[in-house]
Amino acid sequence: MKAPGSEWGNRDLGLAEARTLVRRAVDKAEQLGVRGAVAVVGATGTLVTASRMDAGGPGGMTRARSKAWISATQQIPSAEHLHRMTTIAPPVAAGFAAASPEAVFPGAGGLPVSAGGVVVAGIAASGATVSPFFPAGVDPRVVSAGGVPANPEDLLIAYALGIPYAGQHGDDRKRWEQRFGDLVVDPADSLGMAPAPPASRQAQLDWAMALCDAAMKEAARPRRRARRPLVRRRGPAGRPGRRAPAARPATRRLRRARTGSRARRFGSRRAPRRPPRPVRRPPRRPARRP
Repeated sequence: MKAPGSEWGNRDLGLAEARTLVRRAVDKAEQLGVRGAVAVVGATGTLVTASRMDAGGPGGMTRARSKAWISATQQIPSAEHLHRMTTIAPPVAAGFAAASPEAVFPGAGGLPVSAGGVVVAGIAASGATVSPFFPAGVDPRVVSAGGVPANPEDLLIAYALGIPYAGQHGDDRKRWEQRFGDLVVDPADSLGMAPAPPASRQAQLDWAMALCDAAMKEAARPRRRARRPLVRRRGPAGRPGRRAPAARPATRRLRRARTGSRARRFGSRRAPRRPPRPVRRPPRRPARRP
């Protein structure tokens, strides 16, 4: 019988593909000048891979993983999940949170990843400066997609997936005006979805990735089978015993079963055991009287 597989929609995105998505997001984040974490969670709710950029902050990983888990398991953008949680009855929302320990941060920003029409993962980002707000000093052209304001958090996820930009955090125009005023970027000058150069200022992240690669390579190496333990068999009188491999438990049980069956049918073939030799004790001497 063939085990159910991807036709039932329960397979996760492969590690190589997930790492490619994370690396593209890190490249775009470095180009934008923001720092944070990116996580990819499989459709089964299992974390596939996650990376935290240098100086990305400790809280971003938890938030990114939570939003990616929601997108992967609910198979919807985490912004839609947030909208549903705010419209249903509070006891239902509380029950969902209690039954879903990974959904600790139901924020917007996570997107499902599909392959062949089936959701295989979810991806999200968050961190110290990865947010829907435009950072100070950023080039307006790199946070514009087709002449439309593109907040950094949603932009790097859209770039990683290679899909058109679509904001998930509400009014990007309002945040744009708070940072750049009435500035307008021509669509031809927008660089938000333009190819980003490979990240080159992530020394800690590169070191951690190399360490993980070495650990996985070592774990994948073929191992030699352990030798069976040796036991000492009793040799003839006056001769030392010899070493022989110990019988496996299953072999010993089978040997006992065969021996017992043969003994019941034909009688035992074992030689009668010798009676124990009498213990010779020295005669007891009478105690001397003073």
